[in-house]
Parts: sequence; structure tokens; C-alpha cells
Amino acid sequence: MKRATLVLAAACAALLVVAGTAGAAGRDHRAGAVYTLTNSAAGNAVAVFDRSDDGTLTPAGTFPTGGLGTGAGLGSQGSIVLGDDRHELFAVNAGSNSISYFRVGHDGLDWQATVPSGGARPISLTVHGHLLYVLNAGGAGNITGFEVKDGTLTPIAASTQPLGAGSSGPAQIAFTPNGKVLVVTEKSSSTIDTYVVEHGVAGPPSTTAAAGGTPFGFDFDNHGNLLTSDAAGSASSYDVAADGAVSVITGGVATHQAAPCWLVTSVDGRFAYTANAGGGTISGFSVGHDGSLSLLAPNGASAVLGAGSHPLDEAVSRDGRFLYDLVDGFHMLAAYRIGHDGSLTWIGNVGGLPAGADGLAAD
Repeated sequence: MKRATLVLAAACAALLVVAGTAGAAGRDHRAGAVYTLTNSAAGNAVAVFDRSDDGTLTPAGTFPTGGLGTGAGLGSQGSIVLGDDRHELFAVNAGSNSISYFRVGHDGLDWQATVPSGGARPISLTVHGHLLYVLNAGGAGNITGFEVKDGTLTPIAASTQPLGAGSSGPAQIAFTPNGKVLVVTEKSSSTIDTYVVEHGVAGPPSTTAAAGGTPFGFDFDNHGNLLTSDAAGSASSYDVAADGAVSVITGGVATHQAAPCWLVTSVDGRFAYTANAGGGTISGFSVGHDGSLSLLAPNGASAVLGAGSHPLDEAVSRDGRFLYDLVDGFHMLAAYRIGHDGSLTWIGNVGGLPAGADGLAAD
């Protein structure tokens, strides 16, 4: 079982190298942007793509982070994130054990700071208000907090905490929507860690067995329920209490697609989508008022990217109209329109990303 778990985790992190596809035409004025990391070991940078009203993307330059990437996928979700007001952006530099802070403007990104991450191999970030927490996957693994203020990142005293299962293949860190609890998924142990946050400081971890095998990426619905992708082949949902207690709502709904590793919810909280690295597909789920999950398509394929596509990170536009995916195998971003019924309609691709690109954020 442990060997199968490790194989699935590797499938989610593996990288394929094939030609990219040109972006779609018919763009009009800028409505927002999409961001990903080049993750280059020679010098990490944020690649920016302007988003038009019709959802199509146009390359808008790269902005150095002042740190180094790894040149290979990080096996995580949340390596690049936007602040609550969308005016700040944060990125990991997994190759140099640091994190970078940018201001977001109409003309691109304005670098503010690059600071040590408080551990080794940072892979995931989360923001709530003026608080930033990072998940460090290297060595023993830990989480560490920072205060975001006036263009600086300042470590929070006593905020560093170990992982509940002892660095067992962590994948993501995120605040619950109310900012009171931090959640971390650990793939190899199939566990979920929670940390109660008081006055910006995370307490010790509480660890719960996951309902589905190999919990990976996750997001929250509009009621604060935790929705996870389970790389062993399913998606699950949980209630997270104020004291960090985790209880199952829906356990292990099969996607019928291989290696569902990344998950995001729609802006209205009615739908969730897993990117299935092994299946070359995206699975859509309906999310009930109680956080329960049910597949939109019986075969689990709401969108098909094709053999060798190896879809990774996902992001939903701020207006809730579009879903974007980092298509690792083709070195491109794919864009989909989200229907009122949760269906996905392909609207275009934009290529030219380097091998090893990682993470996705959208405004």
C-alpha cells in the first residue's frame, strides 16, 4: 500500500516534455491576469499572462523572484498565491529555500522582498489578511509564519511548527476561510494536519486520517468545508471545527480518472474540479450545501486534455467565469469557461512555458 501511495505521488509530480500550443485569438481589453512560476534552477521568475474579457490569455512578461527554482515539479498546490486584496503576490523559491513578495500593478509585478522560508524546500503558501504561512517540505519539514507589512516579510516568533506525520510527503498549506485554522495535507501518510492560529501564531499540529488515499491539493467551499483531491483516485470533503477537529462529510468519491492531484472550487462554491495528472482530464463535482460531493459526469471527465497532457495546478478567475490549468506535458496553460451547471467549455491555450513550471494563481 505504501509503495502504491508513493507511485501515485510520483505520478502527480512527474514532468513530460512536448511542444506547446499557441494561444487563442480574439482578445480584447485586460480583465485580469494569471500567474505561474518558471521554477528555473538558474533563476526563478513569475510568468504573467493578461486575461481578456473572453477568458483568453496573452503573455505579459516574466519577473525575477530573486531566488532559485528546482527545474522540476514540486508535487504541491499553492506554490504561488495572491493576497486577499489581489494587490500582493507571493511565490516559493524551492531551490534556494526562500519566498518572494511582489506588489501587483496594471503594468506587471513590483518586487518587494525575498526572505528565507524558515526551513528547506518551500512548496506551498497561504495568506489571510496580513499573515503568510509557508509549508517547508525538506528535511524534517515544518510550517512557518510571517507578517506582511509595508513591503516586508517578517518572521513571526514561535510560529514554526513540525508536521504531524513527520514530513510524510506534504502537499499544501492553507488557512480556513475564517483564518482560525491552518490545514496541511500529507500524501505518504494519507493524513490531514490542522493548526489552531491565535494572534497570528500557529499552535501544535493535530493529525487526522484522511478518508481517501493520498490527500493532495485542496480548497474550501463557501461554508468553510474542506474539499480534497485524493491522488489514489477520489475526492473527499470534511468539516473543520474551530478547535481543528476534522470530521468526514463525503469520503472518497471516485473520479474514475488516474491521479486526481489538484483541486479548486468555483467562486460561488457550488462546484469543485480536480486535475487528474494520470488521466489527462479534469473532473467536475457538484458541492452540496453540507459540503457533500457528487460527480458531474458519470465517467469523471468534465474536460479532456489528451494523452500525455499531465495537467497540474488549477486556478479560477476572480469573476468566477473561467478555469485555468497548467498543462505540464504540453508546457501551456489551458482555459475553460465555467457553465452555470458546472460544465467546462474549452476556449483556448497559450504555450511557451518552460519545463518544470509550477503553481497557478488568477485574479
